[in-house]
Amino acid sequence: MDYDALILAGGRSARLGGVPKSRLMFDGATLLDRAIAAAGGAIRTVVVGPAADAAEPSGQTTARDVAGQVLFTREDPPFSGPAAAIAAGLSALAQDRTPMPFTLVLACDMPLVAHAVPVLLAACVSGAEHDVHFGGVVAQSADGRSQPLAGFYSTDLLQKSADDLASRGTLINASVRALLANLGVAAVAVPAGSTDDVDTWADADALGVARAETHNGSGRRLDEATLEADSEDAGPDS
Repeated sequence: MDYDALILAGGRSARLGGVPKSRLMFDGATLLDRAIAAAGGAIRTVVVGPAADAAEPSGQTTARDVAGQVLFTREDPPFSGPAAAIAAGLSALAQDRTPMPFTLVLACDMPLVAHAVPVLLAACVSGAEHDVHFGGVVAQSADGRSQPLAGFYSTDLLQKSADDLASRGTLINASVRALLANLGVAAVAVPAGSTDDVDTWADADALGVARAETHNGSGRRLDEATLEADSEDAGPDS
């Protein structure tokens, strides 16, 4: 089954002191790189968040091809929630082509989500074969919780839902659950731990996710603990 992919990577990371989740490291790769790899079967992938390897003006909303078939775009305004981010990603997918029938939606903060994607894909293929109005599938963890930011969704139905929220003026700051409320998606059990995510530093420590290293303009190495402290010194997130 052909599909596109959206990866959400533009949140405030407030409980991480503003340190971007996308730059955290797991098993030698950033969480963003791992999410892109997990979506490797997609025809085209859009990352909704700042491009990691290119300077980007604040409020950038135009999709740009950074590497191969991976595009970067932003929701407008930035930090306006996951539903708005998904809507921006769908717009980027459709700007110069017809999108694929289904879209894989992933948050960038699940280091083991690659184990869930094949299971979700198989269930989506099966569902679509038996129901032309199939809305998609959402990951369900071993404890029965659904993870809506790990799922395959009907692109048409997802777009209609985003358009409906926008027409009612409720898209901005809407939850992803509100966006998916009328899609009629099926919950699919995925491998244990595959949707465990990083919301706090305690989560990062439990999952073995490390704080990446970077460098300032003078070449001095800075770890993410330093960046976190700098962020807190600068004041609250805006």
